[in-house]
Amino acid sequence: MGDKISLKNYKGYLLDLDGTMYRGNEPINSAVKFVQNLANKKIPYLFVTNNSSQTPEAVVNKLTAMNIPATTDQVMTSSIATARYIQKQSEKANCFVIGEEGLVKALENEGLTVSEKAGEYVVIGIDRQVTYEKLAKAALLVRVGAEFISTNSDKAIPTERGLVPGNGALTSVVTVSTGIEPTFIGKPEKIIMDQSLQKLGLANDEVIMIGDNYDTDIMAGIRSEIDTLMVFTGVTPFSAYENLEVKPTYYVKNLSEWMKYI
Repeated sequence: MGDKISLKNYKGYLLDLDGTMYRGNEPINSAVKFVQNLANKKIPYLFVTNNSSQTPEAVVNKLTAMNIPATTDQVMTSSIATARYIQKQSEKANCFVIGEEGLVKALENEGLTVSEKAGEYVVIGIDRQVTYEKLAKAALLVRVGAEFISTNSDKAIPTERGLVPGNGALTSVVTVSTGIEPTFIGKPEKIIMDQSLQKLGLANDEVIMIGDNYDTDIMAGIRSEIDTLMVFTGVTPFSAYENLEVKPTYYVKNLSEWMKYI
């Protein structure tokens, strides 16, 4: 169960989705029971996901179909965090977007303009219909000074088929072409974590971040000085634990092992 066992009573939980709650369309049974237990005990929790493609409503529909209790108020996607970040910088920003419904709607919900031709901002999220022309436009706009924003840096994402390219892989095309690094919003960055804490109304020492991906979920907690619980049900294998330079606060093979600590 990790290097140490704590009796700390966490007031809130930040929960990853892909690889932690489910793999693709397959629920992880221990995670289903874990969240049901949180809900029964009325312990606040927030799903924090780098998946920019889905709206909060779609996330909730997927979770509830798996018998995982969820409402739209309990969802923080990298798209929502990205839209709020841009809106704070420029309330009426014009954004050239590579991304799917979740990103487009999040930007529009914040009063931002989504353009297919030009923009003060180039915003990239996962886009499974991406074309060369979209990437070319993004690169050209970044070269002439557009602010370069990426929802998240995930190089690979877990599905029922295995690991497939993530948004970080798409973003790297523009980065390599232009030599300009984007501002990443999602995990492991503090931007999405700070917004998540604000939404829960809790301090960083009152919550714990649970996830399967060391480079995103666990590093997000470490960078934000939030305790972390690593599960080995997704991206990072248990065999990698020994070589991790900075260890998570705790680890379990799956969430059934943590049930007695909530």
